[in-house]
Amino acid sequence: MNQTERRIFLIRELLSERPDCANMQIPADIDRQKRLLRSLFNVRMPKTVSKEFLRTQDEYLQEEIASKGITRMEDLTPVQDTLYLWQGDITTLECDAIVNAANSGMLGCFCPNHGCIDNAIHTFAGVRLRAACAEIRNRQGREEETGQAKMTPAFNLPCKFVLHTVGPIVHGSLTEKDKAYLASCYRSCLMLAEQNAIESIAFCCISTGEFHFPNDQAARIAIQTVKEYKRQTKSKIEVIFNVFKDLDYEIYKKLLRED
Repeated sequence: MNQTERRIFLIRELLSERPDCANMQIPADIDRQKRLLRSLFNVRMPKTVSKEFLRTQDEYLQEEIASKGITRMEDLTPVQDTLYLWQGDITTLECDAIVNAANSGMLGCFCPNHGCIDNAIHTFAGVRLRAACAEIRNRQGREEETGQAKMTPAFNLPCKFVLHTVGPIVHGSLTEKDKAYLASCYRSCLMLAEQNAIESIAFCCISTGEFHFPNDQAARIAIQTVKEYKRQTKSKIEVIFNVFKDLDYEIYKKLLRED
């Protein structure tokens, strides 16, 4: 199969799971097909799927990611010893682990084509990621606590693992509790990474955007917490601060140069 054939196959399979969509016409336009497929991935609940579906999905997603261009850890230049700043799409980063800014439900973003990082990571990892997260949630019998972290395989992403952490949601003015929870996210991820012999980890801008944590203060907490952890534990783990927006890049660049 080529990419178009794979995409249409996946759309048809996903539509067949939804009786309300049985008569939906697949658009001819490639961009609209891609949006429809992503939407169907986004709203699909975790459940079993055929080997043929998984094989086709994996081939499709890996080629889609490769076409965007993969950035490898060894091609990055540190800003400081073992600390990196990189602006780009975290789903194209090849390192040991990336951090997902998850929600407490731990199943990913169900909003079709939403722009959050949780949506992007689940989309390009494939349906097995949501199933793996569901296993964790079912095993612990509750939603994920703010400030903690869990680990899953990365499936189709170029990294090896995804660390899922739930950052604080800021309502109104920023509180000390909000700050403490955000710092806990970074510490929890670093501890979990080292417990699993992970040597490089990429942090997204946890809790900014949809969770309304001020970007500048979030960046300051991120850098301070990582440096304190590395100093206290003598850790040699390589840390990438991944940003997507120009605003965050400028904030991190300024803070890392000051320190």
